[in-house]
Amino acid sequence: MHQKPDPDAMGSSLALAGMLTQLGHEVTVISPTNWPDFLKWMPGAKKVIDFEASKEKANAALETADWVFCLDFNALNRTRNMAGPLSALHCVKILIDHHEQPETASFDYGISLTAKSSTSEMVYDFMKGSGHEQLINEDIAACLYAGIIGDTGSFRFPATSAGVHEMVADLKRRGLNHTLIHENLYDNFLEDRLRFIGHILLHRMEVFYEYNAALIAIPKSDLVKFNIRTGDTEGIVNYPLTIRGIRLSGLVIDRDEERKWSFRSKGDFDVNTFARRYFNGGGHYNASGGRTTDKLQTTVQLFKNAIKENASQLQ
Repeated sequence: MHQKPDPDAMGSSLALAGMLTQLGHEVTVISPTNWPDFLKWMPGAKKVIDFEASKEKANAALETADWVFCLDFNALNRTRNMAGPLSALHCVKILIDHHEQPETASFDYGISLTAKSSTSEMVYDFMKGSGHEQLINEDIAACLYAGIIGDTGSFRFPATSAGVHEMVADLKRRGLNHTLIHENLYDNFLEDRLRFIGHILLHRMEVFYEYNAALIAIPKSDLVKFNIRTGDTEGIVNYPLTIRGIRLSGLVIDRDEERKWSFRSKGDFDVNTFARRYFNGGGHYNASGGRTTDKLQTTVQLFKNAIKENASQLQ
């Protein structure tokens, strides 16, 4: 899965692992980095290897693998320090992903279907298409559902097709407890996070009504002050889109080694192209990310310049 995995990355990986294990395969799930506490409830999560924390163990699994399934990323650099070891492998690499512009030369088989809501939906399709849908038990259903609601914004985003709802109905018939999963994902934080959100919305958000855009820029001092952990900033980029008329929201977080960007949009403003053009990133049409080693003030000014250059599209 990609670095700093979200519900779709973790959910699709654990679901696929659950199916392959039932088929008699020896399966190892590896995350390039650590993951948020709100994903640790997922069935199988305790066995996931953190590459950065256990490189020797992770590399041993990679070096003896016959197949490597690459889920929810389509370019090796999305795996951070795992990119080198993955590139050096001679085993079969299989891509299952839904992001734009895949790095096809890095994979032997597979596909990146941008019309799909999530990689979890694709794993579900894979299970059914391969004739193994009877292996979808309650644990696999829980992982798939978590991935679906994570990447569809709880069924809000345009990629939520009729097929997605049909899939969820099938998972419900298999014993899915959807209420518990929502609680595990969205009602599972510490008090510090709620106070942090209040602070940044009050002090770190700028709204540019003339460009129908908004920006939240979070300095590292805020992360330290509120004891922010991995996953605590998940979803914050969506808040400005609740303001009437705002079509583009940008969130930048000051990390030690880089400044990490997230972008969300409404309607026909393409943040995948926006992120690729200005911020070394990419993703989906209405949801993307980027990163830079520029200082926080420098990259914030780049965003402000970029929305001016795209004023006609934003208006």
